[in-house]
Amino acid sequence: MAFNENSRVKLPALVHLCKLGYQYVSEKELTKVCDTETNINVGVFKNKLRQFNPLLKPIEIDQFFDKLKIVLDNDDLGREFYSILSANSGIKLIDFEHIENNDFDCTTELTCKNGEDEFRPDITLYVNGLPLALIEVKKPNNREGILAERDRINVRFKNRKFRRFLNLFQILLFSNNMEYDHESIVPIQGAFYSTNAKDRALFNCFREKTAKNEEGKPNYYKEFTYQTVPESTEHIILTDNNATVIKHTPEYQTNKSVNTPTNRTITSLFSKERFFFILRYAIAYVDTKKEIDGMEILELQKHIMRYQQLFATFAIKQKLSEGVKSGIIWHTQGSGKTALAFYNVKYLTDYYASLPNPIVPKFYFIVDRMDLLTQAKIEFEERGLIVNTVNNRDELMEQFRSQTSIFNPQGKLEITVVNIQKFDEDKHKVKLDDYAINLQRIYFLDEAHRGYKPDGCFLANLFDSDPNSIKIALTGTPLIGEEKNSCKVFGDYIDTYYYNQSISDGYTLKLMREDIESNYRIEIEKVLEEVKLRRSDIKRDRILADPRYVEALLDYVTADLIKSRIYFGEPSIAGMIVCDSNPQAREMFKIFNEKQDQHKLKGALILHDEDDKETRKGYIDDFKKKASVDILIVNIMLLTGFDAPRLKKLYLGRTLKDHSLLQALTRVNRPYKNFKYGYIVDFADIKVCHSR
Repeated sequence: MAFNENSRVKLPALVHLCKLGYQYVSEKELTKVCDTETNINVGVFKNKLRQFNPLLKPIEIDQFFDKLKIVLDNDDLGREFYSILSANSGIKLIDFEHIENNDFDCTTELTCKNGEDEFRPDITLYVNGLPLALIEVKKPNNREGILAERDRINVRFKNRKFRRFLNLFQILLFSNNMEYDHESIVPIQGAFYSTNAKDRALFNCFREKTAKNEEGKPNYYKEFTYQTVPESTEHIILTDNNATVIKHTPEYQTNKSVNTPTNRTITSLFSKERFFFILRYAIAYVDTKKEIDGMEILELQKHIMRYQQLFATFAIKQKLSEGVKSGIIWHTQGSGKTALAFYNVKYLTDYYASLPNPIVPKFYFIVDRMDLLTQAKIEFEERGLIVNTVNNRDELMEQFRSQTSIFNPQGKLEITVVNIQKFDEDKHKVKLDDYAINLQRIYFLDEAHRGYKPDGCFLANLFDSDPNSIKIALTGTPLIGEEKNSCKVFGDYIDTYYYNQSISDGYTLKLMREDIESNYRIEIEKVLEEVKLRRSDIKRDRILADPRYVEALLDYVTADLIKSRIYFGEPSIAGMIVCDSNPQAREMFKIFNEKQDQHKLKGALILHDEDDKETRKGYIDDFKKKASVDILIVNIMLLTGFDAPRLKKLYLGRTLKDHSLLQALTRVNRPYKNFKYGYIVDFADIKVCHSR
């Protein structure tokens, strides 16, 4: 037979799954026993229900199966089904604690059919009779076929007739058995994983950790082991797929290797222990607010852990098991550190409950700005956590002293978000009289690069009051200069994920510094020199706020944004002007509005002492959600913790250093449409701007 995606990718993948302990089942045999509306293997599923739930009567098992089919018909991306699948109580579908008690099967070309509509995944993976994952493969070097397959997957998401099948599938893997192409932001080469979506799959790379870390020490999980596949099993696979002629060919033998791109990723996602971890802890349902035609609606999304979040979670567990109480996670900007904290609330709750002497964890997320508190609160609530906030020291102390880990009456997982800046000057020591030995306080500290003081502040007092507390510091930038104080407080790195890795994975864009056009540069320098000569007796910041200089900068910015929209063919991209001072920003906004008839753009001024909090929030929402603001004019605010993918042009009007510069630059590195870069226009580098 001719070599194609079956012989090069699919059949070697089936053999590889058998090496991981899956049983191959013929599609012909499965069709005889599967429920046609869901493809659930009814016999296996009901047998496992009896095994895991011995108190259930036969009629109750039948009723539960009927209920499950109704649940799978929900337009909720499988949320209700997933809550049943991953629950710690109620009817058990999977024995997560004893992997050997579960059945793992795989098959190929099993049709998902509803009326006249159907599709056939290349490979379907079963756990206890439930089809929980699918794998789609393409032969290497087939760009158009890959793009077409990606489009077909997205079309399936929108087809209501496939709802039951897609609500069952928790992991989707798509591979053409090639190494990743680092030059493309569109997934056209490699092995990518995703989960169910309303309309478009967000594919993720997976890069497995090596057996040893960068220092040559053993890493924090066991190496994978593989079973020997009997000749008879491989013969059945090849015979069932009319491919026995390829068995001894060099190409087929090569593609059976555990190190091919497809098989490596199958191991990473579907080795039994890893598969169960993902099913139980790596799925999140997110209710995101979205504005459509002037109306705010909730848009349901389903997220799956990125691989760096997965390995950071494993690293946290390893450190805790070694008795380490604190450390730093450096994951570059845009890598999902708040989401990492969310996943670990769920995971660490079960981790501490599983100890020989169970402990109840109590979670805190500490920020140092009110806007970051608001942002974190929204992100946690969107993912379903109950979020507590405190308004003053007394409220925090009352909550802190409480030996209750959960305050909400529903018993849901929760976290307390604290703005530590409110307590920065408080020198009083916190004393806990009756310490709860079965309570574990866990702190996630955002923006650890800010240089937390090792002593003398409320934060240090808070930690001193509970020496047993766990402190996990999060940062997106390297700790340099004074920020190295954070290492004195929190200790060594727990896990790292660097900017170049994030770019290669497509989570962030490369940055490009754009030169200012020569004629504009000359004109701006000329204006500045004239202002300096006329106003030589005043300070630099007032010179840079002079209307003539500000107008020259603004003319360039507005013209550049308009031209960029035309050049890229994308009218939705937006800009941010980082001003030298608040007075310059106010003058910039004043002139911007005066010249609006010329440039036809809409701007917003965001300063801490301009307007009130609600008004500023409205402007930010207009920029992020409504896309009705084209340019943000700022000084200090929004340079950290502000994520707006449409922001693609950053205009620097002042010199930034160290982590402040890194934070500001990453405002424009979020993936958006087909952009490969975020763009920086640096006015602060103009020579005369450094004059004092």
